Amino acid sequence: MTEALYFLDCYLTEFEATVKKVADGKFVVLDRTAFYPESGGQPGDTGKLVRESDGAEFELLYAGRFNGEISHEIAGENVSAGLKAGDKVKGFIDWDRRYRHMRMHTATHVIANVIEKEAGAQITGNQLSLDQSRVDFSLETFDRDKFAEYEKIANDLIARNNPVNFYLVSRKEAEKKLSRLTTLAKGFSDEIKEVRMVEIEGVTIEACGGTHVKNTGEIKSIKITKLQNKGKSNRRMYFTLED
Repeated sequence: MTEALYFLDCYLTEFEATVKKVADGKFVVLDRTAFYPESGGQPGDTGKLVRESDGAEFELLYAGRFNGEISHEIAGENVSAGLKAGDKVKGFIDWDRRYRHMRMHTATHVIANVIEKEAGAQITGNQLSLDQSRVDFSLETFDRDKFAEYEKIANDLIARNNPVNFYLVSRKEAEKKLSRLTTLAKGFSDEIKEVRMVEIEGVTIEACGGTHVKNTGEIKSIKITKLQNKGKSNRRMYFTLED
């Protein structure tokens, strides 16, 4: 298993690691990584790997999790001839892109929690991007006019600079906590034994493996850009960040 350095330190922008293997000429597995792999609606990080022995650089196009391992897709051909198992490398994250996703992800938790509490909706999914993100939810009565009010409530919460905390709990404890709290309308996969909880003080506690800012003030503010009726009780809301 690759050690996920981003799990408890989302502000780590560079790190040292050892190559475990290179597959198909471009997929690199490291013993440890700070690159976030695409999951939970959050895109994977990009950046570069630099071989310590000679300074050779390898552009990182994509990070994802496959069969329990985090794989780093490197640009170009014949990467296997350049990187091999045992090589020492330094990883450098595209910080502007990562930080934008961190702000978006924490903002998604805030506005989703507001929709759950104020509208009685059940959150069913989300997808983050640099320009705008979306929240999917189940809601029988869809009062579009109310969403200007929800936006204001969310921005008031954001402006309070509430701390964002991480902690690990057992799967059993997480399920007990989440039975009393709002969360996504889906359970954990069978292989998960330990769960990272993300607490936005005074707002919400949720199980989440994504990257987040240290306090809500870093989000600045959000703006709801579009609302969609996806049929029956399936609804969708898009929002963006405002500086």
